[in-house]
This record gives sequence, C-alpha cells and structure tokens, in this order.
Amino acid sequence: MTVHAAGAVLWRPTSDPATDGVEVAVVHRPHHRDWSLPKGKVDPGETRADAAVRELAEETGFAAVLGRHLRTVRYTVSGEEKVVEFWAARAGAGQFHPGDETDELRWLPPAEASALLSYPSDREVLAAFTARPADLRTLLLVRHALAGRRAEWEGPDSERPLVDEGREQAQRLAALLARFGVEVLLAVPKTRCRQTLEPYAEATGLTVHDASELGDGAVARDDGPARATLAKLVAGEATAAVCAQGDGIPHLVRALAAAADEPPVSDRDLTDPPCRKGSVWVLSSTPAGELVAADYVRDAGV
Repeated sequence: MTVHAAGAVLWRPTSDPATDGVEVAVVHRPHHRDWSLPKGKVDPGETRADAAVRELAEETGFAAVLGRHLRTVRYTVSGEEKVVEFWAARAGAGQFHPGDETDELRWLPPAEASALLSYPSDREVLAAFTARPADLRTLLLVRHALAGRRAEWEGPDSERPLVDEGREQAQRLAALLARFGVEVLLAVPKTRCRQTLEPYAEATGLTVHDASELGDGAVARDDGPARATLAKLVAGEATAAVCAQGDGIPHLVRALAAAADEPPVSDRDLTDPPCRKGSVWVLSSTPAGELVAADYVRDAGV
C-alpha cells in the first residue's frame, strides 16, 4: 500500500543580509518529537497540490502559493511506502498558533533550518530549494482540454468546443491554477482554449485575453512574438497562465530550455516535452526570463 502526502518549503523574504534574503519555516511536532518541513497526508478526493497548501495552513497558520516542484521523497513507514511531493511555497498572510499537531514554528535562515531538521530527506528537499533562487517567477503553459473530433465538427476549427470530459478537465485545472495564485489569463483565440480557462476566470473575475501569437501556426512561422509575450509575463509581478496548443507549447518549452545558461531542473526530457490535453507545464524563471525549472503536470486531478 502506498500513502501519498504533500508538503513544501514555506519561505518568505527578509531584509536581513545574513539570511541571503530568505527565511524558511520549520515546525516541531510533539507527537513525533521532531523538527520537520510542514507536510501531511493527502485526503481522499484531494489533489497533492491541494494537500500541500492545506497542510501549510494547518501546520503553520500561513496561506501560501506554490512555486516550483522540488522533489519526490519515498520511504517506508511500518511496512507502507510513503510518497511525499514537495514544492517551494511563498508565505502569504497568517499567524502561527500552537496546537496538538505542531506546537512550535521557527522562521530561520536555510542553513540554520537545515541543521535543526530531524530527517535527512527534509534536508535534501531544503538543499534542492536553496540550489536555485527563491524568488522565481511562475508561468503556467496549459494545453487546452479535450475537444470534439475535428472530423465530426462541421463549423470552423477555431470554434470547435470542449466535450464533457474536457469541461471536467477545465474544472480540475481551475483548482490547480488557484494553488499557484494565477492572476493573469491568456489564451490562443480558439473556443477550446478559452473554454479551458473559463472556470477559473469565472471563479476569480479575471478576463481571458487573446494571444494569437501563441497559436501553433504562429509559433511555427516565427516564435519570436510568442517568446516576447512569455518574457513580458515573466518580468511582471503577477503569475500568468497561458492556454495554447499541442505543437506550440512543446516548441516553446524546448526553446526556453535551450536558451538557459544551465540545464533547467525538470522531471521530463526537455528536448522532447510531452503535452497531453489538459496538462500543464509549470515554468519557473528568473525575472530576466531564464528558465530554471520546468515541471510537467500530466493530470491536474492528481
């Protein structure tokens, strides 16, 4: 039996130069008598991203938005395999209140936090966090959800809508976008792309802006305008999600990875990026636009 769990390196900026501008949260769990990164089991019907944000709130008292995926940790407890997904997560508003699950929280520079942590696996996750800058910009490239077959659609291809399964995918995607704090929405001007972002737009009151330069044909002819749009989004303060198509997204991921000074950290081969319908590439970049990490979410409902 496999037990799934999720957690994060919860961080916040600090003006203290001795901390390299960052401090992270570690919590004391009285039941285990240990110091740990905040984490916990995934509840039935809950995604791992949902669980990470919920556990952060329960164990630290702070709201958070997820950033790059850091590591998947596997170990055995009482004969059961435990799989824990860890993200970087920037702290929002909140206040710690001691409880039965966690009775103390310390905000510490990463080096001090590492020395306090009880488990090597947590120290390895923290090392993955500190290996890249903390204040990266997140950009989500979303492949549109499942649409009807082109051969069975009598109207213009640009108006081909999502099918029922695609609309369900769009609902799951909306929950994922919320975990990353998306505040800007762009879509290739095709019905299936706009419909993929509509559940999140309706939930947040955001407007879905057209981005024709990110369409498959436009990217194939000249990817310069598309890359310029992505660079502008990364340079901004708000996290953006862009819904595009199955040829343009892999092209852009390959191009961004090839342009990086160092190979981006990724769970996939960035020379041949997958792009399943309804999937998401979570791209973490410096404000200058250099890709640092690229995480592939095949199914937003996991």
